[in-house]
Amino acid sequence: MIKRFGESPLRGQRYIRRPGAYAVLQLGADLLLTHQMEPYPEYQLPGGGIDPGEHPIAALHREVWEETGWSISPPRRLGVFRRFTFMPEYEIWAEKVCTIYHARPVRRLGDPIEPHHTALWMPMEEAVEHLGNDGDRDFVAQLLR
Repeated sequence: MIKRFGESPLRGQRYIRRPGAYAVLQLGADLLLTHQMEPYPEYQLPGGGIDPGEHPIAALHREVWEETGWSISPPRRLGVFRRFTFMPEYEIWAEKVCTIYHARPVRRLGDPIEPHHTALWMPMEEAVEHLGNDGDRDFVAQLLR
């Protein structure tokens, strides 16, 4: 069974399943995060949706580069969670199935190319307080233990 975080699914609401790959990018006691300004400001673990036919690790590398401008070390899978949410940028209700990986930022290749995203460093303890969803916060808190 996959652990669920966030709101319960709404009765009668149709959800589209959206698999995604996300990374806890740790360098010492700090994490490389992305801050997304639109549709609303939110700190996030870098990552995102896996395109049809795309391997999850390839999606992770692509998404991290798009959202942070960094390349990463080979990732290690930490686990998976799901959450039910409205995605205003796509105007859909989604069951997000989020696979979380742990990796090290290796090299800054440039600025993020994803619109409205900024890469930033944050101490892990602060990230647990500021990340935009409970699932992301839980995985970072597990690493702190």
